[in-house]
Amino acid sequence: MRTVRWGMIGCGEVAEVKSGPAFYKARDSTLVAVMRRSGALAADFARRHGVARWHDDADEIIEASDIDAVYIATRPDTHANYTLRCAAAGKAVYVEKPMALRVDECEAMVSACEAARIPLWVAFYRRRLPRFVAVKARLEAGAIGIPLAVSIRHFVGSETSGGVHAWRRDAGQGGGEFIEGACHTWDLVDWLVGPVADVAACVENRAGISPTEEVVATAFRTASGVAGTALWAFVAGAGDEQFEIVGTEGTLRFSVTRPTPIEIARRNGVEHIAIADPEHVQQPLVQAIVDEINGTDACPSTGVTALRTARVMETVMQVFRRPPSSTFA
Repeated sequence: MRTVRWGMIGCGEVAEVKSGPAFYKARDSTLVAVMRRSGALAADFARRHGVARWHDDADEIIEASDIDAVYIATRPDTHANYTLRCAAAGKAVYVEKPMALRVDECEAMVSACEAARIPLWVAFYRRRLPRFVAVKARLEAGAIGIPLAVSIRHFVGSETSGGVHAWRRDAGQGGGEFIEGACHTWDLVDWLVGPVADVAACVENRAGISPTEEVVATAFRTASGVAGTALWAFVAGAGDEQFEIVGTEGTLRFSVTRPTPIEIARRNGVEHIAIADPEHVQQPLVQAIVDEINGTDACPSTGVTALRTARVMETVMQVFRRPPSSTFA
C-alpha cells in the first residue's frame, strides 16, 4: 500500500483534535505540511503535532510535489476557492463542511474535480462514525420495520451561541448557524433514509439576538417516501437535540451531536446501544479516504452527496432571504 501524503490548509480549532491527528494516525497516511495565514500559529501546530513543515501561504501546500491530497479546514467562504485551486493543481481534495456557502459554488467544485479527474470528499464524518454505522446497519436489518417518518429537533442554548464562533452567524463567512451547523443533520437524513425530494420551510429571526436565522422549521419528504419534520432554534433558553425515525415495527432514536446510547423501542421492549466516539472523530472517514486512494474501500461522503445537502439547505434558506410572496390575515 502507498502512503498518502497530506497537506492541510487551515489548522485551527477543528483540526486540533477532531481531524488533524487523523491524517498522521490513520493507516498508510502521513501529514507532510500545514498552512495557516499566521505563520506563528502554523509553526505552533506543526511543533505540537510533529509535522515537519509549515507555511503561511496556501500555494506552498497546493503546488507541493510531495503532497498527494489536501485537507481544507478553513472558513466556509473560502472552501470553493481553495478547492478550485487544488483541482487545477491535480490534488485530491477533502474539504470541511459545509461544502461551501452557495449551491453554485458546490456545483463548481464538483465540476472542477470531475474535469481534473480527481476525487472530492466532504467532511460529513458521521457517515463513518461507529454509532451512526450501527444505526444504519440496524435500519437496513429491519430493526424497526419499514421507515415511515422522521422527527428532528435541535435547540441550541443562547448562551452557547456566538462568542469565539461569531463568524458562524455571519452569512458572508459561515453562512449562518443553520448552514454551518444543521448540515450534519441533513446529511444524515440523506444517508439513513434517502435523499430529500421535497422540502418546505418557515425561517424566522424571532428574538433578534442573532443577526441571522434563529428559528428554522421544515417539513420534507425523501425520494423513498419517508415523511419528516425538523425544527431548529438557535437562541433557545436551553439546549436539546434528538433524531427519531419511526417505523412499522418500532422507533429508533439517537443524538446527532452527543455520543449518547442509541434507543430502539419495539413492542417487546426497549434496547439501548452504547457506542463511544473515537478520540479523533474524523479518523474513520479519513481512513476510508486513504483506503479509497489505495483501492480497498470507498468513502461514503463525496462532493456529489454533499451537493444534495447543499441544495436542500439553500432551498430552506431562500425563504429567509426573500420577502414572503403572500400573507394570511
